Amino acid sequence: MALPLSRGALARVVPFVLFMLLLAVRGSLPADGSAGVDPRWTYAIGVLLAAGALWWFRREYGELARQSRPDSGETLLAVVVGLVVFVLWITLDAPWMTIGSPTATFLPVDAAGRVDWPLVAVRWAGAALLVPVMEELFWRSFLMRWIERPQFEAVAPQRVGLKAVVLSTFVFMLAHTLWLAAIVAGLAYAWLYVRTGKLWVPIVAHAVTNGALGVWVVATRNWTFW
Repeated sequence: MALPLSRGALARVVPFVLFMLLLAVRGSLPADGSAGVDPRWTYAIGVLLAAGALWWFRREYGELARQSRPDSGETLLAVVVGLVVFVLWITLDAPWMTIGSPTATFLPVDAAGRVDWPLVAVRWAGAALLVPVMEELFWRSFLMRWIERPQFEAVAPQRVGLKAVVLSTFVFMLAHTLWLAAIVAGLAYAWLYVRTGKLWVPIVAHAVTNGALGVWVVATRNWTFW
């Protein structure tokens, strides 16, 4: 019996779903550890599971092959876009720009208020190194092109239409509490993918955004952004 999704689609969906499931589990666990486990460390488990799934399906990510890597101009563009998105992300946080509240807040401090640096390191590494690859494979490489045509692997990024960009960005927005910032980020990363045709470009931009955000969060102790 044929699978409802191709192996290429599963390779992009499974790591994302595993990671999101662990976030849901973390959000359902009591923050005080009364369940016998510190829910903050479930983030590390999610990172490991998603990384394992990415490694398992690694042969399905042909577009991430060496010849598709960005040149210096594209890398600079990605860095600039990533930093702009970071600035807008921490700016577009007015109450009306927020929908709901985070279900899995992350507070890497002990009872005395001291920063738990191993937790910070895991969170930052996951957000800056793993999440950009995992999410861009799902949101842009898969969902955006799949909306354009179910046989998504045959769709060149430059051929993706406005409808697919808007709909995939809308779904991307629903996965974030800062809805306006998410729209800006989703459109920015989608634009980079369509403009360059290289998935590495939005991955780099996404990594810059998340990496800068992590440094800012730790420096300002504004943990709500994590």
